[in-house]
Amino acid sequence: MTIISNDKTVAICSDHAGYELKNAIIEHLANKGIKCKDFGTHSSDSCDYPDYAHPCARAVESGECYPGIAICGTGNGIGMTLNKHQGIRAALCWDVELAKLAREHNDANVLVLPARFITVDKALEVVDAFFATPFEGGRHARRVAKIRIEE
Repeated sequence: MTIISNDKTVAICSDHAGYELKNAIIEHLANKGIKCKDFGTHSSDSCDYPDYAHPCARAVESGECYPGIAICGTGNGIGMTLNKHQGIRAALCWDVELAKLAREHNDANVLVLPARFITVDKALEVVDAFFATPFEGGRHARRVAKIRIEE
């Protein structure tokens, strides 16, 4: 897995809809020797995804964790919240090819998964593809540099 270094921990968060998938991913990564910092939620009780997305985003932005994974029912709400942070490039992916392109072309630093629209097995394939794919750079670096809003 190329984008994970030994000194980094993966940031992971979900809302209630993504809780079970989040736990499956944490177990999958632990079996590969990859550490996760779980920003919640910690149950399947109804909750608000921004409460977990913001701390997860801050951990990735600060460099405390890299990369991040976020999960909600559709992936849209948690992804929108994450992308409010200037240092986050969260990509909603439900397919291996999307995950690869999000890394290769967009240097995505948070993978967003739609728990209600993806199986656990497919989600694990997407996670593995995201982690195994490096940023291509080149012409894509110029485009990625233009994403951030100058304040």
